[in-house]
Amino acid sequence: MYTQERTAMSNLVVGGPVAVNSYDNAIVAALVENRPVMLVHAFNGGYLRPAELSGESHDKGVQLATALDPTTKEAQGHLWYVTPAGFFGQRPLYVIESAAGQVSPKPAGAGDADAGRGDDGLPKPQRRRIAVHQDAPRNTADTVQVGLPDKVGDKWRGRNGAPEDTQLWVVTVTPWGGITFVPITHPDAILGFKDHAVTANSEVRVTYNWGGDFTGTVINTFYPRLPSEWNVPYHHVFT
Repeated sequence: MYTQERTAMSNLVVGGPVAVNSYDNAIVAALVENRPVMLVHAFNGGYLRPAELSGESHDKGVQLATALDPTTKEAQGHLWYVTPAGFFGQRPLYVIESAAGQVSPKPAGAGDADAGRGDDGLPKPQRRRIAVHQDAPRNTADTVQVGLPDKVGDKWRGRNGAPEDTQLWVVTVTPWGGITFVPITHPDAILGFKDHAVTANSEVRVTYNWGGDFTGTVINTFYPRLPSEWNVPYHHVFT
């Protein structure tokens, strides 16, 4: 068992006021070990996937899917990395990166700057990130896009000139073991859905956080799930 191989950590505090139990495999895997996970919605068990799986697409959004079709699974469109990306005050920030269409960079040439390497010494792959529109959540157009930092449109770049500004998220662990995403560019908003409806192929939006705090609601809570845990009905915790 995966949990039996871990070093016991009684309370791992990650990104919020709620302590994460060390045996919640998927939250630890997503936020600490940077393993790809499925982001499964608490309400109906659907999962997040890029609207366009191709790595060449940088101007399409995210949708909620309720069936894991072979094409999506083969392209790893059901998997996401929640990658550490610095701090906002004392709260860690993350970028949400799709495993679909990731590209391994070519080795740096002699005298060229290296783009950075992971713990295993290999060059870090380029992954498309969820970026937030500067005018979210006011405008009615798509408020999120999945693309590389230098490939997304101008309105999906940071106001201060840093593309990363619109791609940084505060990830808050909810009391019931899910996670909530809050964009740092719009701290009064939360990752939600068009018309607040969670249906098959719903378009993901940044929507106002009517709950008033960042511990999340059932509607905007996602469970990080390891791919092997897909068939477990986690949303039944609310029944």
